[in-house]
Amino acid sequence: MLKTKKNVFTPNYHIMKKIFGSLFVASLIGFNANAQGLLAKSENIFTHQDTLRGSITKERAWWDLKYYHLDIKVNPSQKTITGFNTVRYTVLTENNKMQIDLQEPMQIYKVTQNGKELKFERDGNAFFIRLTEKQKVGETKEIVISFGGKPKEAIRPPWDGGITWNKDKNGKDFIASSCQGLGASVWWPCKDHMYDEVENMLISVNVPGHLTDVSNGRLQSVKKEKDGTKTFNWYVANPINNYGVNINIGDYVNFSEKFKGEKGDLDCSYYVLKDNLAVAKEQFKDAPRMLKAFESWFGPYPFYEDSYKLVEAPYLGMEHQSSVTYGNNFKNGHNGHDISGTGWGLKYDYIIIHESGHEWFANNITYKDIADMWIHESFTTYSESVFIEYYYGKEAASEYIRGIRKMIRNKSSIIGSYDVNREGSGDMYPKGANMLHTIRQVINDDAKWKSILRGLNSTFYHQTVTTKEIEDYLSTQSGINLSSIFDQYLRTPQVPTFEYYIKDQKLTYHWINSVENFNLPLKVNFDGKEMWLKPTTDWKTEDLKSDKTNLIVDRNFYVTVFNITE
Repeated sequence: MLKTKKNVFTPNYHIMKKIFGSLFVASLIGFNANAQGLLAKSENIFTHQDTLRGSITKERAWWDLKYYHLDIKVNPSQKTITGFNTVRYTVLTENNKMQIDLQEPMQIYKVTQNGKELKFERDGNAFFIRLTEKQKVGETKEIVISFGGKPKEAIRPPWDGGITWNKDKNGKDFIASSCQGLGASVWWPCKDHMYDEVENMLISVNVPGHLTDVSNGRLQSVKKEKDGTKTFNWYVANPINNYGVNINIGDYVNFSEKFKGEKGDLDCSYYVLKDNLAVAKEQFKDAPRMLKAFESWFGPYPFYEDSYKLVEAPYLGMEHQSSVTYGNNFKNGHNGHDISGTGWGLKYDYIIIHESGHEWFANNITYKDIADMWIHESFTTYSESVFIEYYYGKEAASEYIRGIRKMIRNKSSIIGSYDVNREGSGDMYPKGANMLHTIRQVINDDAKWKSILRGLNSTFYHQTVTTKEIEDYLSTQSGINLSSIFDQYLRTPQVPTFEYYIKDQKLTYHWINSVENFNLPLKVNFDGKEMWLKPTTDWKTEDLKSDKTNLIVDRNFYVTVFNITE
């Protein structure tokens, strides 16, 4: 009965196939939907192991993580990782039972505190350690964990998580970790929950002597061992989330530059396979371009102390803090494709821009629970348009954001399930970015919008956050109650529908397909003039004083429009 006047792109998988090709779409859907996570599990069916992994258990809550020294040996021929992790912590409340996570088939061999061996028991992927010393509130203590085994191999990295054991075209080992969602405990023992970040960290990686390891932070030293291997020692001076810790092992060469940034000189280092040096020197020019645009929009790069690195990896890429991994085949777009279909997505290297954008939204501002993963992915997908706007203008950026709407599926909500390590819909990428773009229209003040984005990164600098904290900040700083907008786009799969009709020189309108009390203001054009409407879920009427019916809703609002009279 009702016809749709389409002011937005309607999700259509078949159109996507025609535009990008079936193989690319399959890859892209995996990238957006899985988000390096665990969507393969049955929806809403959670286990004891999910709770141990995803909740702040009493065996986690009593101690505050301070420092790791991860000291490992990587054996490519056996596909094993063995070593030690020293865990330093401060006692918050007295307890003698500690949870450390390490996923099967990896094993903990031994745990000691001050040289005394401790007893532990395993419950699936969680180990519970019995501490014999009195744990006094305020004291800082350490345990040393000996571990090893053959970690899970990543079959389709980075989405499924694990270790990639590849060879480069010259037959040399090319190895990397990727573990968002699944968790860092897939390859090393740790407190594997995002709420508690280590304050600093030393990463020591022993590899065959002809290879190089690149990890997070700054390289402190390289030690040649008597057996012909080398140990690379990397120090991370800033707080880091578990999944951001990485190893990248290969026949690397390095080049570097200094970026003149808001906090002075930022050291930028680039590691690529030897045969790719020339092409990388050209393609990686997008890195300083990215830094210039993002510092303008989001504030200073958050990890000057640890430098910025871009590291070639045997998979598409990931946002490992100060060690961003890259596998986009030195092409612009998403492996040569424009995900927006507008042409603007081919103006830059998608992986360099997107994964580096996570330095601000994921590594600087980090979700406490993966259910709030939209905080990482919505803002970072929006950052792609920010990059375009900085270099090509506001309308180009808006075209790009509207273009990625074709990937939105609206099948389930963006926010996932709390306390069970379960993220929400992959719509957190394109739909989340369009939500932010819509909020920008509502604020209707670009200078204020920019100050809000910069303010987020200064207010929540090096912090873990919740959705509520981010929602409250945006509402407070904008001076607008955005709660119903967040409820609509984050907590339901529905696209709000602006339903209206014009009769007898009057416009009558309201919102449908929306949450209760939805009150998104809407910019429209009527008879060549801009108007702001304030629709709610109740019918409202405006006197148009005109017989014309050419009402056009601003395309930058992610809404559907129904004209009842058409």
